[in-house]
Amino acid sequence: VMVWLRRTTHYLFIVVVAVNSTLLTINAGDYIFYTDWAWTSFVVFSISQSTMLVVGAIYYMLFTGVPGTATYYATIMTIYTWVAKGAWFALGYPYDFIAVPVWIPSAMLLDLTYWATRRNKHAAIIIGGTLVGLSLPLFNMINLLLVRDPLEMAFKYPRPTLPPYMTPIEPQVGKFYNSPVALGSGAAAVLSVPIAALGAKLNTWTYRWMAA
Repeated sequence: VMVWLRRTTHYLFIVVVAVNSTLLTINAGDYIFYTDWAWTSFVVFSISQSTMLVVGAIYYMLFTGVPGTATYYATIMTIYTWVAKGAWFALGYPYDFIAVPVWIPSAMLLDLTYWATRRNKHAAIIIGGTLVGLSLPLFNMINLLLVRDPLEMAFKYPRPTLPPYMTPIEPQVGKFYNSPVALGSGAAAVLSVPIAALGAKLNTWTYRWMAA
């Protein structure tokens, strides 16, 4: 019974973390955070998404010990967000109302690092965390460029409950940063490593709690 309980609890944690990570994306100040704010606050978006992805993905991957589970984790988040996108589309909003973030390629790099270093936890934290932080802003800017016009969507279809201080604004390119992808990648790469270490430590704490 205890073995069954421990395994069930572990898998429950994985589902809860994956779903909550997706909810953080959807509700990060504004339901349409990615579409409304990505052009203006792409650096903030890059840091939050990189760290959010890496903490759950590395927890999941080290729990199973199998390369590929980080990608599976990112896939759960992607599917969940596409469901939300479909729900808004069904309510009559345009297809581009929500742009689904690109998590999977970065998670694949984390898995690849874990596999290439023969399941070395520390390499996954340092190298994998850095690769996630470096790659996610690039993939998501490419994703944004494919959206028809995020700012038009933001102004034309604002969220009804959006507070005035969260109203989307035109990006002030050059006043704060000239390259949001470069700055986002640099900052995210640095911050994703300690957050990856936190995800690995959470795994250790979980095992200790279940063994108690």
